[in-house]
Amino acid sequence: MAFALAAPAVAVQPGEELKDPQLEARARALSYELRCMVCQNQSIDDSDAPLAKDLRVLVRERIQAGDSDAQVLSFLTARYGEFVLLRPRLTWGTALLWLFAPAVLAIGLIGYLVWGWRSRRRATGADGLTEAEQARLQALLDREDGSRPA
Repeated sequence: MAFALAAPAVAVQPGEELKDPQLEARARALSYELRCMVCQNQSIDDSDAPLAKDLRVLVRERIQAGDSDAQVLSFLTARYGEFVLLRPRLTWGTALLWLFAPAVLAIGLIGYLVWGWRSRRRATGADGLTEAEQARLQALLDREDGSRPA
């Protein structure tokens, strides 16, 4: 029950909702993709800020006017910039944003694999002695043991 109460509240007011359930579903889907310019880490569907309300109303007006989802997003992007999108499009300007995390992950994975390969190689280095080297090593160890007092 506590988890049900902890769910995020939706800020859409009853007066904002469209009468047509299909258009309202489109408006809600678009609202989840748009960033509140005041809260910045919330969608306009979740935000109580006055600007978020204005954007929700604008989205619904554009949908009622017959705009497609892509047209609504293009209109808002032209007006507010790419920042209005919660998931920015992959462009040359946002390539670093999209590629930085996978690049860091790949570099870390390669580093870990190289470290593991080198440590395994170092561990097997003593086992890779020839018989002559092992005999020489044993002689040195025996001589060292004999020179120590008991």
